[in-house]
Amino acid sequence: MNVVSRVELRYDHGTIVVTGNIHIPYASRDPRTNLLRAAALDYINILEYLKRSRIEFDDTKVLDLIPSPNFNIHKNSQKFYLRDYQSKALDSWAKADKRGSVVLPTGAGKTVIGVKAIEMVNSATIVIVPTIDLMEQWSSVLSKYFPDIKVGNLGGGSSDIESVTVSTYDSAYLRASILGNRFSLIIFDELHHLAAPGYRSIAEQFASPFRLGLTATIEREDNLDRDLPRLIGGGVVFRTGAQDLARDRHLSLYEIERREVEMLPEEATEYRRNIDVYKVCLKTLGIKMNYAGSFHRLIMMSGKNNTAREAIHARNKAMDIALNSRSKVEELRKILSENIGVKTIIFTQHNKLVYTISNLFLIPFITHRSDRDERLDVLNGFKEGRYRVLVTSKVLDEGIDVPDAELGIILSGTGSSREFIQRLGRILRPKSDSTRKAKLIEVISAGTRETSISSKRKRTFFKNEKVSI
Repeated sequence: MNVVSRVELRYDHGTIVVTGNIHIPYASRDPRTNLLRAAALDYINILEYLKRSRIEFDDTKVLDLIPSPNFNIHKNSQKFYLRDYQSKALDSWAKADKRGSVVLPTGAGKTVIGVKAIEMVNSATIVIVPTIDLMEQWSSVLSKYFPDIKVGNLGGGSSDIESVTVSTYDSAYLRASILGNRFSLIIFDELHHLAAPGYRSIAEQFASPFRLGLTATIEREDNLDRDLPRLIGGGVVFRTGAQDLARDRHLSLYEIERREVEMLPEEATEYRRNIDVYKVCLKTLGIKMNYAGSFHRLIMMSGKNNTAREAIHARNKAMDIALNSRSKVEELRKILSENIGVKTIIFTQHNKLVYTISNLFLIPFITHRSDRDERLDVLNGFKEGRYRVLVTSKVLDEGIDVPDAELGIILSGTGSSREFIQRLGRILRPKSDSTRKAKLIEVISAGTRETSISSKRKRTFFKNEKVSI
């Protein structure tokens, strides 16, 4: 009869080492040491297994938490309160053993939920965010609600670890094996990033028993979001859509309009010529674009096949014509004249169109090339009313706190539902007049593949909002 000795667990560079005469489902034998080793992610699963099996264990060498004061939201904080849906989200997370994700539209107050979760756990916490801008925004919010606690930053040249620390995904990825046992709670903002092949190792190397994911768009185009429940320790514990929150006046009422414009004759001719080349190349290659990996297959072929390269070049040329048609600029002129004085954000796919619009209409712009001071000046000017319109490419889709706008204009974009939802979210913050609707206008080139791109990017949104297309 095998006798199970007392089991000891310890943290070791992103893993849990298990000593003792035992077999554990989550661990495998390390040939270098002949000891059982598991991903730190499975720490909580190992504990539950040992408790169910009534096996004595010692896990005092796993967590080495950063000492922390009590995380009590300061009574003098500016009217901190939770809306009903925020309370429901937190309650659902707590009932799921404080593991899982919350999906709320942009502007619905996900950060406030994170603040309250920190107070609820009342222990060392790390918040992971995708950008420096979001790191600074979270740090500002945490400092406001916990004024007596120093907030640490990891990223953008900072390397300051405190009992509550905000880190970029990049910095957390580099330091995960060192910091993975220092925090009880780990919050992943913009959770969809965590599923990426590199970033997922952050979750795998952290032993944090409590995990909260926050996002407006949990689905990914590559379907890797299916791995998030394992990484976050649970599935979606609460989800609500923009329609429901708008109905209850937590977000602005909104409408979505699609305008189709005819390309100029010379543009239409050039578009058709390139599409025809694309189709001929596909026929020659024997490829049909009727399944999920077909375009990826074409890209892989293009490395060694001239016809595949020609197909991709022709397709990209055609889409460039459709996305940047001069007819769209004229339609934009019409929309702006119809909405004089309305705070407006114009979205494009490529910087080329951003610069064209900025020069033609004398509108300030923000692209990934804009430095921090320039970006802040434009955003502050938009917030203060010095600028009523701004134009941007993808840089405002995520990770930057954008002042309130009433009108969004999508002149071009991808088929990504996440991109669409993020752009819609930029105009959903509640208006002073609760009956006033925000509006999102898509401008697409008629008779081109852009029509299917438009439908694709709205499919997930309408599905989640339970609205028919």
